[in-house]
Amino acid sequence: MSVLPANDPALPVGGAMTDAKPLWTAIILAGQRPEGDPMAVHCDVAHKALIQIAGQSMLERVTRALMASADIGKIVIMTQSPETLKTGFAADLLESDKISFIMSNDGIAASINAVAGTAVAPWPVLVTTADNALLTTAILDGFFLGYTGQDVAVGVVERKTMLAAYPDAKRTWLKFRGGAYSGANLFALHNAAAKPALVLWATVEQDRKKGWKLLFPFGPWLLLRAITRTISFKNAMGTAGQRLLLRAEPIILPFAEAAIDVDKQSDLELVTGILEQREG
Repeated sequence: MSVLPANDPALPVGGAMTDAKPLWTAIILAGQRPEGDPMAVHCDVAHKALIQIAGQSMLERVTRALMASADIGKIVIMTQSPETLKTGFAADLLESDKISFIMSNDGIAASINAVAGTAVAPWPVLVTTADNALLTTAILDGFFLGYTGQDVAVGVVERKTMLAAYPDAKRTWLKFRGGAYSGANLFALHNAAAKPALVLWATVEQDRKKGWKLLFPFGPWLLLRAITRTISFKNAMGTAGQRLLLRAEPIILPFAEAAIDVDKQSDLELVTGILEQREG
């Protein structure tokens, strides 16, 4: 469950304290490259988010997982093509007052930065992606259980967890002392203190799959320690956060499926097999 930070209390009318916990705004990144996406072409759909897997589009699967979470209050779908995505959305989701579609800007980080903390997407904000088709309420519960008020938190899966469940799965691994990790497409942004991380993200967005380049802006010492694996992932994120005057930590998830998204044909085949087995 999410935790209400001491410096950000929820106050009802009259100013008295309450035990109410803040509900998260979930932002689903459902954009597509201007030139189109190879997976959308392969699956013969207008947009990657509309790829059907076991009877539902990826976007619908992610949205329903978020809708089922008691920690989520609003869902914002960010895309260059709202009307296109609406055509593949189930009627009950289109009618929900919890869900809205907004136009994205040129970059992911800039688009998030423009709406995070506004009436469209009030704090705290959870960012995920439309191709995170294996997302479940159990994964979300695990993520929120690990969230303790960090300004920025990133969901990851350890390589040993992935290989134990799916030894043939191909992932991008960030290697540090004590382990290697793959992203779970879950990012927690607590409040305005997270804004510097979004500004930095905008500068390294094209290299987000290359771990050492993500650390380059924090100076040669941290980069060297990461390359030589003489620093843990948690300490590396903590050090990077300190440079941005914020608290940043990874949240290590025990679900291998949390780190499997759909970027290529082999991913689609793996996700399809998992969902068909899960749903019978």
